Amino acid sequence: MAEYLYKATTLNGQTVEGAMDGKDEEAIIQSLHQLGYIPIRITSHEEKGTGLRLPSFLRQRVGVKNLLTFTQELSTLISAGLPLDRSLNILGTITENQTLRETVKDVLKKVEGGNSLAQALANHPRIFPKLYINMIKAGESGGFLETILSRLAQYLQGTKEIRDHLISVMIYPLILTLVTGVSIIVLVTFVIPRFARIFSDIKQAIPLPTQIVLTFSQLVKDYWWAGVGAVVLIYFGLKAYTKDEERKWKWDRSKLRWRVVGDLIKKVEVARFARTLGTLLQSGVSILPAFNLVKEISQNLAISRSIAHVHDRLREGKGISRSMEETGVFPPLAIHMISVGEETGTLDAMLIKVAEAYEESVRTAVKRFVSLLEPLIILVMGGIILFIVVSILWAILSVNELAI
Repeated sequence: MAEYLYKATTLNGQTVEGAMDGKDEEAIIQSLHQLGYIPIRITSHEEKGTGLRLPSFLRQRVGVKNLLTFTQELSTLISAGLPLDRSLNILGTITENQTLRETVKDVLKKVEGGNSLAQALANHPRIFPKLYINMIKAGESGGFLETILSRLAQYLQGTKEIRDHLISVMIYPLILTLVTGVSIIVLVTFVIPRFARIFSDIKQAIPLPTQIVLTFSQLVKDYWWAGVGAVVLIYFGLKAYTKDEERKWKWDRSKLRWRVVGDLIKKVEVARFARTLGTLLQSGVSILPAFNLVKEISQNLAISRSIAHVHDRLREGKGISRSMEETGVFPPLAIHMISVGEETGTLDAMLIKVAEAYEESVRTAVKRFVSLLEPLIILVMGGIILFIVVSILWAILSVNELAI
């Protein structure tokens, strides 16, 4: 049993505070409900007494899954007719992620203090992105917060599904590469040096493939730090290079021209652009503010600048599809579909269709890429291991023949 400090409201709206012993927070909540109280805040006495908080890098990370669950639950509670403050109060006690739970409690305090939900969420930009906050703002101002939360949940669900799919199909190739890579490292650093000592005691020439393997093994053993240093240097060098916005733009633009990967990056970015813009427009955000938000979500600066170009052309009164065509970045299919949406007055719905089409295209492209990658990894890694084994066996057989 532990002592908990609580703050709650009665059915008459009065605020009460006190202390109560219980097994955990859930037990305290149940006890308060039995007393006819609605919990607002519950903290352990130890937590209150120390006043200590974990540093940010030790706290639980709030991912897309956590944000999706929060949005779905908030949408469900508001749809059920519960007021916003009570809905947040419930979520502040049942949310599993500790960081998000603390954040929801802080949001509740600010909402009770007179802030709008969007204003309260804006105090936590690391958890709630600008897109999320602006959609909530549009929902509050238009009086359709419940609908906005539902659309936000659909948007986050789509984002999560495409990310989860990419991760799931790449797991096997990554494991395959890791296992074979470790096998090669073990052979080169532990097994081959033993044979090297045996062959060095025998004053006879060994086959060229064996010499290559032994030399490579010795280089790895003596200069492994140089290889690790080179990888680290390349990584930080690339990060330093892309810190400059102009160089990052050139790098991101060049990535779009890569034969297989570039096409995949473009499809992912177009799907994200279309789904985000479509969701914003369906939520009542006007076209110019929507484009201003969308250009910030792209992880590729070349795409982001292209969206900014379309935004500027829209301010001049130009059409979306024609402006997109000018950038030379967006695929023809996406441009034509958006053009149809403009002509028929169904731009928001057409953007969602574009997103769905390109998300499916991404899934297909990733499957095809992985189906080609897996045998390539097996051939390359298997070939390296086979070469090492054959070269050692060749040397052993050569020594045996000479001994006979």
